[in-house]
Amino acid sequence: MGNMEQVFVKEAFDTNWIAPLGPHVNGFEADLQSYTGAGHAAALSSGTAALHLALILLGVKANDEVICQSFTFSASANPIAYQGALPVFVDSERETWNMCPVALEEAIVDRIAKGKKPAAIIVVHLYGMPAKMKEIIEIANKYEIPLIEDAAEALGAHIDGKMCGTFGKLNILSFNGNKIITTSGGGALLAEDGELIQKARFLATQARDNAAHYQHSHIGYNYRMSNVVAAIGRGQMVVLDERVTARRANYERYVKLFGEIITKGFDVELLPEPEGFFSNRWLTTITLDPKQNKGISREDVRLALDAKNIESRPLWKPMHLQPVFADAPFYGDGTSERLFEEGLCLPSGSNLEEKDWLRIEEELGRVFAT
Repeated sequence: MGNMEQVFVKEAFDTNWIAPLGPHVNGFEADLQSYTGAGHAAALSSGTAALHLALILLGVKANDEVICQSFTFSASANPIAYQGALPVFVDSERETWNMCPVALEEAIVDRIAKGKKPAAIIVVHLYGMPAKMKEIIEIANKYEIPLIEDAAEALGAHIDGKMCGTFGKLNILSFNGNKIITTSGGGALLAEDGELIQKARFLATQARDNAAHYQHSHIGYNYRMSNVVAAIGRGQMVVLDERVTARRANYERYVKLFGEIITKGFDVELLPEPEGFFSNRWLTTITLDPKQNKGISREDVRLALDAKNIESRPLWKPMHLQPVFADAPFYGDGTSERLFEEGLCLPSGSNLEEKDWLRIEEELGRVFAT
């Protein structure tokens, strides 16, 4: 938390405007538009809610197919199932770990040949690293398939100055407790098309018709953000750039640490930024092949850190390997599977203190001792 969250929350309490909606919701939406450059924004209860509404707004229905990045958190794919549609998973490329444009086009061509043109594409900016949006947008436009940009992990990241959350027809953000800024729980839907955002707000507030009584002509959802939650978000926006700076500093410290480890004959890899890309470095991640690291595996590092009460986690398990999506089509060369087997998310909080760093560095130094 920064210094302004309690000021905004106190204002909500002092005015007795707790929920639903309210001036802080309007203010938070304006803050998001100003920061990202998006034309319109709707503050919602979660990033998952934003994805669900995006699919509804694009007309995705039962038995449709939606292409989704496989290497991601399940929230990227679950809303496809909410609509009764089928996810078609696409592998990652090694440069950004995000959706592979080659595999994407292969999937589209094959699905069309099978008589099922995908209804939408969901691309994710993983761990704050932007995907190859130029190539992905060109393919989406070529086949006239609407693009949903899942920027849940990438607020503050950009490509040549264009902010993540502004590339797709519909774009989503998340403010869950683990994100680079948080409202405790929450999300947002962004778009250039104001009519789509207006429809999203309508559906997110139980789709109540404009009448004095409660009348509903559409199925609606309880997906809007409260005034108190939005007040936290407004305070967090004040410190967003500081949080990005802190996360990027974490990455640079790990670069220095592993640079020293590499000089001892190890081969630990961090994910660099392609030219023109700016990652918010939400999480710093590494990959290590045991064959190149004297038999040391991802699990060896994780368990060693865990024994010292230092949390780390494997990279996302690809969606096409998840039991719940076992029957879904997949297109790729196994890149995401290798990343899962070899990859680890390291401690990356914005509030890491020097004493924390000394513990991390001491244990990693012990694991990779010559």
